[in-house]
Amino acid sequence: MAENLLTSTVPGAPPAVPEKFRDPETGAVRVEALLKSYLELERKLSAPAPALDGGERPDLLAAPGVPDGPEGYCIACDHGLFEPDPAINGRLHGAGFTPDQAQLVYDLAAERLVPLIQELAAEFQAEREVERLSAQFGGAERWREVSRQLHAWAVKNLPPAAVEGLSTTYEGVMALHRMMTGGEPAALSMPAGAPSAGGEAELQALMRDPRYWRDRDPAVVSKVTDGFQRLYPSA
Repeated sequence: MAENLLTSTVPGAPPAVPEKFRDPETGAVRVEALLKSYLELERKLSAPAPALDGGERPDLLAAPGVPDGPEGYCIACDHGLFEPDPAINGRLHGAGFTPDQAQLVYDLAAERLVPLIQELAAEFQAEREVERLSAQFGGAERWREVSRQLHAWAVKNLPPAAVEGLSTTYEGVMALHRMMTGGEPAALSMPAGAPSAGGEAELQALMRDPRYWRDRDPAVVSKVTDGFQRLYPSA
């Protein structure tokens, strides 16, 4: 889920990245160090198997269960996060991975690495959104005060789902500000195709859509923002 911009830190606050990957002076992420660490991990994972006592390396590709070629792997990626990669399959095959072991590599990537990447991407996007809000309200100090007021007002006057939905994007926060300052009309009709009766549940479902929290698809973000504005026009 996208980060709450009303409670996130102001521009310059680093995402949750280990200190060894940060510049000790600026706090910026050291991309080179991240890449080096990844390449070292990849090198270790693809290293040849140790020699047997007789000094000979076992024939991994002839081991039971290893297919004749990487095309013998039938990798399932039902999660839809990514697709099997021929180059990776080639390396797995070269290391003597069985189909089950190759599948496990992909499953672990989906379980561990992809969520981490998504979290970092969401934090990066949130920083950019907070920078926009700081600029909009006249600087970081002014935004701190406005965000505090907005959060307190929203929690008091809106349902939790509305607060969650509107506080994760720049457009949603600006809509909250217009509501708080009385800049929104007191009654707005629901446009065709927008959530109506039971609309809050539909909006919550939209917020769980990767197009909203991961891709920030403008059409989906706009639909969520407009939907909450129309459900709670005079909060």
